[in-house]
Amino acid sequence: MTNTTMPATGHPRGLYWLFAAEMWERFCYYGMRALLLLYLVKSLAMGDNMGFAVYGAYTALVYVMPVIGGRLADQILGSRIAVLLGGLLMALGEFMIVGGTELLLFWGMSVIIVGNGLFKPNISTMVGKLYPDGDNRKDSGFTIFYIGINLGALLATTVCAEVGNIYGPKYGFALAGIGMLLGILVFQLGSKHYAEVSAPPSPETLHKPKYGPLSPFTAVLVLCAALIPVLYFLLRNTTIAGYVLLAVAAYVIGSLIARGVKEGKVQLDKMFGFIILMLFNVVFWACFEQAGSSLTLFADRNVDRVIGGWEMGAATTQFFNPAYILIFGSIFSIMWIKLKNSGNDPSIPMKFGLGILQLGLGYLVILIAAPLAVEYQVPLWTLALLYMLHTTGELFLSPIGLSMVTKLVPKDMTGTAMGAWFLSIAGANYAAGMLAKLTGAEHGEGEAEVLDKAASLATYVDVYSNIGYVTVGIGLFLVLLSPLINKLFHGIR
Repeated sequence: MTNTTMPATGHPRGLYWLFAAEMWERFCYYGMRALLLLYLVKSLAMGDNMGFAVYGAYTALVYVMPVIGGRLADQILGSRIAVLLGGLLMALGEFMIVGGTELLLFWGMSVIIVGNGLFKPNISTMVGKLYPDGDNRKDSGFTIFYIGINLGALLATTVCAEVGNIYGPKYGFALAGIGMLLGILVFQLGSKHYAEVSAPPSPETLHKPKYGPLSPFTAVLVLCAALIPVLYFLLRNTTIAGYVLLAVAAYVIGSLIARGVKEGKVQLDKMFGFIILMLFNVVFWACFEQAGSSLTLFADRNVDRVIGGWEMGAATTQFFNPAYILIFGSIFSIMWIKLKNSGNDPSIPMKFGLGILQLGLGYLVILIAAPLAVEYQVPLWTLALLYMLHTTGELFLSPIGLSMVTKLVPKDMTGTAMGAWFLSIAGANYAAGMLAKLTGAEHGEGEAEVLDKAASLATYVDVYSNIGYVTVGIGLFLVLLSPLINKLFHGIR
């Protein structure tokens, strides 16, 4: 019996070590992300539109890199080494940002992007590989794993965000880096429980010269170092970053279809189903990811955040989403198992449609709250209810999507496919930055004069209600379309 086998009851032991490692990695990522836009707009005085563009490009590139990181793990490194290297780079990037200059911020973000690309897809892939094919506990396992993600995000959006709010952003960034180091330590301590599913494909040749004097491992290090200045350039030139996203998307979709053609009609159908849901995934996350951008500035300008004499930091309002995940995550995990056992489990496309529908309803909350505004500030429960609906929508879509990737593609392609899934989130984050500009409270190009609170609130109400109407419509459309898309999955649920 190996260390990766299932215990007599429950989930594989490795799941809980991966849960803890991912928790600290998300503490690192979301701690930095919570502070980023306010740091760009206030500390660096970039103005709303430039801040949205940089934020959107950064969060998009964070999710592009898993395409490369997944493939490097599949073909060279194996999941374990990729995760370790990625974690070290993320910590290094956070400590660079602590320097407090715009130059160090952009270089630090570039290093974090490379590290996240190695870490994020491969730890998720390892979770899927802990379970045998057809195991009904996989969806539940991914939901538990998703709770770990959001526990880290909750700590980040409370501890890191408030430390940054009270003592200054650089202290929040430093705390995020320390969290990543803890994640690396936890991952190493549990490595025996997932050793067999995380080994390099050819461990005997990993450190032997292959590309001239370079071993495959050294070649990966050189590639990572070369990518950092490229990413720095893209962060400085956000329009070009958008074109790069389109090019990478075309390549990845083409490779998925080519593999489907090679494998036969059934696999090709699965690939098309996967690609269709990737497109709907973009819609969901483009609207959802206003959390770190326009919704944070909305909280800063038009939300009453005073609770009993204490004023919550604007970045801290992002805590609602991970807090709700922790409240509802276990309930959803049990619910999916009970529905599956009773034969009433909704199809994957149906879950996606219902998730998008709930997201849209969240934005329509602003129509209820706006008439109750006092001095053009809406009550805090506006964000509490909005984020609750966003979170229940997320639980219908995100962990199910992660699990879906590991079910639909051949095992030797799981890292690449997971990278493709994160690529759809990358496109969504870039689109989120563009969407956020609709709320930009500036007069003219390049000016940072903020509109008065009355005009600001009117803009947010108009933009968010329109987002709500459109996404509700898209969600209902996908619900109606779900039986047709589900046929492409050939029985996979």
